Amino acid sequence: MNKKIISGTFWLSFGSIASRILGIVYLIPWLYMIGSPYHQTAAQALFNTAYTPYALFIALGTAGFPSAVARRVAYFNGKDEPENARRVGHIGFAVMLLSGVICGVLLYGLAPLIARNSPVASTNDAIIAIRSLVPAIVILPSMSVLRGWFQGNSDLKPFGISQLWEQFVRIVTILVGTYLIIEVFGNNYKYAVFVSVFAAFVGAVASYAYLLKKLAAYRQPTTSTANQASRRDLLRMIRVIVYESIPFIFVGSGITLCQLFDQLFFKQIMQGALHFSAVHTQYAFTIFSANPNKITTVVVSLAMAISETSLPLISSKIADIQANRTGIQRDITSNLNLMVVCLLPAVLMVCALSYPIYGIFFNFDRLGGTYLIYNVLQSFILGMAINVLTVMQALRMSKRATVILLEGLAIKLVLQYPLVYLWQGLGAILATGIAFGFVLYMSVRVIRRHYALNLHSLKTIGLVNLAFLAVILLITVGMHLVFPLTELTSKLVAMVYVAVFGLLYLAIYLLLINRTGLSEQLFHKKLGYKYFRYKHFG
Repeated sequence: MNKKIISGTFWLSFGSIASRILGIVYLIPWLYMIGSPYHQTAAQALFNTAYTPYALFIALGTAGFPSAVARRVAYFNGKDEPENARRVGHIGFAVMLLSGVICGVLLYGLAPLIARNSPVASTNDAIIAIRSLVPAIVILPSMSVLRGWFQGNSDLKPFGISQLWEQFVRIVTILVGTYLIIEVFGNNYKYAVFVSVFAAFVGAVASYAYLLKKLAAYRQPTTSTANQASRRDLLRMIRVIVYESIPFIFVGSGITLCQLFDQLFFKQIMQGALHFSAVHTQYAFTIFSANPNKITTVVVSLAMAISETSLPLISSKIADIQANRTGIQRDITSNLNLMVVCLLPAVLMVCALSYPIYGIFFNFDRLGGTYLIYNVLQSFILGMAINVLTVMQALRMSKRATVILLEGLAIKLVLQYPLVYLWQGLGAILATGIAFGFVLYMSVRVIRRHYALNLHSLKTIGLVNLAFLAVILLITVGMHLVFPLTELTSKLVAMVYVAVFGLLYLAIYLLLINRTGLSEQLFHKKLGYKYFRYKHFG
């Protein structure tokens, strides 16, 4: 497997997943300070109501620019034209500065409309929470271009660390602010939510400062200006970046759009058609969407880390597709193998430990644990689909990728009302899963028409994970007979349980892929302690 994919995946995975883990671990002390279970549910609903449109506007604000910049930077580096690569970065940065301001104004103006249609008890509180995120959305697009610059140069360490630093500063702000508001000043929990969403701006400023510092120390060798683009070429370059970035908006915001569909239409169906109360609707939305999404985002972030790593590697070969076709096919195959070998066991482990995991971060709720299983299974489909769509874009199939995703979103909209009407939260999850299952199938089908992919390893990975599932089921059933998981009431005991059995499941999976030779086939060595000291991870 390509060593750059392994090394790059480590750094992106380290930053992305570690930041996501911090983003759910902080919930334990945060929700404890929020107070009663009712206040916790209301706070989560309010928080999520603000963050979903915020995430969508981030996608709108960047419009795929960071990925487009990464592709063009990789392309010019592949042609040994670093000066043109730098100019692409400058263009992208300037455009994103303006884009951030425009999207900030739009989010501020649309906040009342979004709040009125969201499943929260107080519309006014939702408006304030949404508008508290406007400062963050103003600066994040231009910061994302800096990350795209490093990505295009295949230097993914600053990318990953900046994500981790941003999340760390954000969480410190959330916890300190919540403690001061509730414990010191004795104010209502909703003010803690307002400060918590505003913390995204503080974290973004910290990440911005880190990236600028790394950029100042980043020096490429000066080359001759013989191949430097003219002013006309520069304008053409702008048009190319804009053209290439437009399809990225759909892929980058596909998952968020589905979450926004759930947020805006769930209330209408639950209260308008099924006549549930606002409080019940808020609770149902929290346990099927707001809470599980905090956990399943770790799975999706791993998928995106792998796809973002493969993007510049494949793009650099596209400059001479005939000479590099074999390498491109090898990179695509490596991408799919790495995706499944990492994601599938993670999904199975979270499913097996869903009840205690849900209890650790939220409340011990059987329905919440069940919804977490549904969501994590769905997240595997989402992660695979977004990854394959990203590969299609790297292969210059952006138009087709956009059409496929739009078809998937149309399926989501068509299925949303009947499935939610029949099964409420589960219906919304099923609608998303079916829609992205279609996207995944069609995307792989399109790629295989143009590239001969060797997917034999996927069959081996599937069989190994089938055996892994059988072992997990045996252990889970055996433990349930001795000590039913549903009797857990202590977060500390649940943490110990998840830590012990999580490590046990991980050891079993490593044993299986080592004994079957899968690890040597994919990574050229057995996985274990020495693997994590691999020189590319240092």
